[in-house]
Amino acid sequence: MKKGFLWGGATAANQVEGAWNKDGKGPSTADMMTGGTHTQRRRITPILEEGTYYPSHEAIDFYSHYKKDIKLFAEMGFKTFRMSMNWSRIFPNGDDASPNEAGLKFYDDVFDELKKYNIEPFVTISHYETPFGLTKKYNGWVSREVIDCYVRYCETIFNRYKDKVQYWLTFNEINVLTLPGTLFSGAGALADGMESIDFSSEENDNAQMRFQALHHQFVASAKAVKLGHSINPDFKIGCMIAYMCNYPHTCNPDDMLLTQQTTQINNKFCSDIQVRGYYPGYGKRYLEDNGIEIKMLPEDEEILKEGTVDFYSFSYYMSLLVSSQPQGDTVGGNLMGGIKNPYLETTEWGWQVDPKGLRYTLNEVYDRYQIPVMIVENGLGAVDKVEEDGSIQDDYRIDYLRDHIIQMKEAIKDGVDLMGYTSWGCIDLVSVSSGEMKKRYGFIYVDKDNDGNGTLERKPKKSFNWYKKVIETNGENLE
Repeated sequence: MKKGFLWGGATAANQVEGAWNKDGKGPSTADMMTGGTHTQRRRITPILEEGTYYPSHEAIDFYSHYKKDIKLFAEMGFKTFRMSMNWSRIFPNGDDASPNEAGLKFYDDVFDELKKYNIEPFVTISHYETPFGLTKKYNGWVSREVIDCYVRYCETIFNRYKDKVQYWLTFNEINVLTLPGTLFSGAGALADGMESIDFSSEENDNAQMRFQALHHQFVASAKAVKLGHSINPDFKIGCMIAYMCNYPHTCNPDDMLLTQQTTQINNKFCSDIQVRGYYPGYGKRYLEDNGIEIKMLPEDEEILKEGTVDFYSFSYYMSLLVSSQPQGDTVGGNLMGGIKNPYLETTEWGWQVDPKGLRYTLNEVYDRYQIPVMIVENGLGAVDKVEEDGSIQDDYRIDYLRDHIIQMKEAIKDGVDLMGYTSWGCIDLVSVSSGEMKKRYGFIYVDKDNDGNGTLERKPKKSFNWYKKVIETNGENLE
């Protein structure tokens, strides 16, 4: 790896912080989502139900444990920590006239603690935690008014932390809004009123609303990039894409064409706009073919051109097969499932493991954009067993990460300009898709179960020392 490679780990505020209503914080959309399992979907309840478990309310209580957790990250040798900020900790309702000082101070303290160990903060501004006040008042990002709320939030944190944070991501996995069933998680919006519904339910979907909300996020992101550069020209501000690596099921030309079209809309549409600064032709055709009409202001095209990002970041977990014909054997995935690939193994949650797909993806992305690239999420969700001696022998996680890092190194040899790598869930956290703790990703075990019981004690796993060695040797020692 090149000198200065950013090794580290990644989390999201709504999955680790807890303290959902402490020190002036308002509710976020994540705070209105119940627990669940990988077989029982989470629900969205616009009014909190007594006796119902909401995982984000406590999460793993990073809010109280951040000093201990950051010390553990430092023991592993982290160069960077990718984290998100809880918008409603800064602006409790999203559109408040002034920010919440207690929330601002909390992040001051976190950044100061990171700097103490020479760990670079890598901050996601919005990571599935739109203030619920904006859902109630505007139906989230469907309304253009939320752009100004977001820009005011950005202006506040850019000015406050301009000397503490250099790396920013405007939206986490912004391309989720190209997928049905993501209105609430991606845009803080509901299609049919405020009744309780299943999380990610395609029945509660409206493509017109999704893509209108997405356009508003494009404009907000571009404005934030331009604003950030004016506040501190040294800021590096990037996009973040959930990359869903697709292969054609067969060499049937229909499979090839459908794979290309799926990849264009799900993976490239958003980054084409954020990196290149304009709506691509295939995207315009998709909108027209699906009866989606984006309402734009005359100045929007210029805003998009002026607010292109400095680097491209993405999450990568698996690959999927695409077929033009119905197929019976399917698998799950991060945001969407697909057809089972007979050449790949699957995790306990049915996700296909494809390290070579990471190399393929890195080359695809870098060839297209020719700007620095960063892997900000990659990891294995698994059930970890605490042995009688207290150890956690997660060799399966080590194997997963090793195989992906090997392919990452191959991509660098191919010529990809890779900035860094932050493994997802460097400490166990609440799963966003299912609300579980059972599905663990971290190098650090947190004593908590799916029902919210546990001491919250932190315990390093076997992978902790393995990753420490990887960072110490800048990726040379993977044994």
